[in-house]
Amino acid sequence: MLIALLIILAYLIGSIPSGLVVGKLAKGIDIREHGSGNLGATNAFRTLGVKAGSIVIAADILKGTLAAALPYLLHIPIHPLLAGVAAVIGHVFPVFAKFKGGKAVATSAGVLLFYAPLLFVTMVAVFFIFLYLTKFVSLSSMLTGIYTIIYCLFVKDPYLLIVVTLLTAFVIYRHRANIKRIINKTEPKIKWF
Repeated sequence: MLIALLIILAYLIGSIPSGLVVGKLAKGIDIREHGSGNLGATNAFRTLGVKAGSIVIAADILKGTLAAALPYLLHIPIHPLLAGVAAVIGHVFPVFAKFKGGKAVATSAGVLLFYAPLLFVTMVAVFFIFLYLTKFVSLSSMLTGIYTIIYCLFVKDPYLLIVVTLLTAFVIYRHRANIKRIINKTEPKIKWF
């Protein structure tokens, strides 16, 4: 019973629509009606600006971190990655935003921040390298996911490998439209400062 309640709590934490909340508070807008219409950090940066976008990405990461930490904080015997996955599902299908959320990138990273901090640090570095080389946030996110799988092949943690593989597959699936736009050369590139 406690395990089920923890999973529900982790899902609800993941369901907090950071982009929607920050958009309403910072600019008085619903970011689902602007840009890509997505609640994730990339649309928040493009729609709300750097400061508000930074708050959204930090909140989305911390949702995953908090959810993964719940088993330790509440002393409930469940693997932290399972709680983290529940938060990622909540982020993508948030009950508080009509089940239309982000693309799972930042919240997945937050889960790894708690469970495998070294992997998280290297992921951030790899993401920015890919972003510098490609100028596409979406492609950089997907390539970073593939990097995490390769990293996990060298770590003796089968649970981490399974979860990272599932999350990467989910991230790539959620970026289907971006993949089409990259192929059609209509995907927007980022502009460096």
